[in-house]
Amino acid sequence: MNQEFILAVEALEKEKDISKDTLIDAIEQALVSAYKKNYSNSQNVRVNIDRVTGDIDVYMRKIVVSDEDVMDEYGELTLDEAHEIDPKYQLGDVIENRVTPRDFGRIAAQTAKQVVVQRIREAERGMIYDDYSNRQGEIITGEVQRISNETVFINMGKTEGILAVTEQARGEHYDINSRLKVYIMDVKKTTKGPQVYLSRSHPGLVKRLFELEVPEIREGIVEIKSISREAGSRTKIAVSTNDPDVDAVGSCVGPRGSRVQAVVDELFGEKIDIINWSDQPDELIKSALSPAKVEQVFINSAEQSALAIVPDYQLSLAIGKEGQNVRLAAKLCGWKIDIKSHTQFEEQGIPWDLESQAEEDGGIVEVEESQAEENDEIVEVEESQAEEDDGIVEVEESQAEENDEIIEVEESQAEEDDGIVEVEESQAEENDEIIEVEESQAEEDDGIVEIEEAQEEETDGIGEL
Repeated sequence: MNQEFILAVEALEKEKDISKDTLIDAIEQALVSAYKKNYSNSQNVRVNIDRVTGDIDVYMRKIVVSDEDVMDEYGELTLDEAHEIDPKYQLGDVIENRVTPRDFGRIAAQTAKQVVVQRIREAERGMIYDDYSNRQGEIITGEVQRISNETVFINMGKTEGILAVTEQARGEHYDINSRLKVYIMDVKKTTKGPQVYLSRSHPGLVKRLFELEVPEIREGIVEIKSISREAGSRTKIAVSTNDPDVDAVGSCVGPRGSRVQAVVDELFGEKIDIINWSDQPDELIKSALSPAKVEQVFINSAEQSALAIVPDYQLSLAIGKEGQNVRLAAKLCGWKIDIKSHTQFEEQGIPWDLESQAEEDGGIVEVEESQAEENDEIVEVEESQAEEDDGIVEVEESQAEENDEIIEVEESQAEEDDGIVEVEESQAEENDEIIEVEESQAEEDDGIVEIEEAQEEETDGIGEL
């Protein structure tokens, strides 16, 4: 029993984190190579290692052939030789003979060692690749091991990750032996083993950091809907929740800003804006342009574009330094955003292909350049002019009836015994609406007022309407 061999394999299993069966298979292949190196180049050798006792046996495999077909004495034997071992053998059968050598030569032993080391290295590389390929898109904490040509190499324990210059955040400085969190962006197989490519500028880094700091995000109560980032400068995040009792933004900010501050510290002071997600494009764009205040948003759904109107003093804040704020807002929303000040909006108006998202009385109001100066009275006249009850509109509809009464007065004017004053008094009783049209008519105390003049004044009043 070779107990020392089994103990050595188990120790190697714990050290390399490679299964015992994988190690023993590698040793078996190494012994096959050593035997062929020392004795023969034939392919008919099999090595078996007992997993419990550690005993090693080498078997020579030979095929039973006829006497005239024997070509290789190490791999073939005649039928008569096979019958000497067991009479049951027939042509074509495979016979295994135990040929375990007492000792290998120095060259064979060195070959076995090289094969074992190579197989162990290949097993390690395969495990590392499988491990990190499954963790792609996650973050890991590593230690800065070395810096070469501005490329930072991160020690992650089992392997070394590469943080290229293009994946480094602007303004960040890395010191040797300093620890930092990095985002696993990609894993590739190479001749030198698996290469793990890391990133400090990927938006996924911010998302994973918030998942670490905010339990509501880890549990799925709060969801990060969208992220736009300019690494090293500013990040915008839109969050939402289906639980009405949970404040999505407040959960990410934390008590006294502790949660978001932990993320900011990990990103070396990068600014982070957190807003509520909305399915309404205009509301989402208003929130995305924060901290600027937006007066109104016009949407062009066909071209996925929007026009935001901001106060004059908020224009530079809405655009941001070098256009950063509006650029991040556009990435966050997925819309092309143009910004105009209130003065520019009044002077230039809006394109006709944009639709106003401001809703009044359940409908979309059509915006004209002069609409901002319209008063409510004019709108009410256009909407309810037919329903007025003071008789202004009814004058047009009942004018024929009023004229009939006036004509009767004119025809009987000559036959009246009393004065024209009595006609005016009776006329006022018959039709109060006609007398109310002219305020001066009720004040006249002389009897001679021509009804034709009053008619003209009534006609003028109707024309003014």
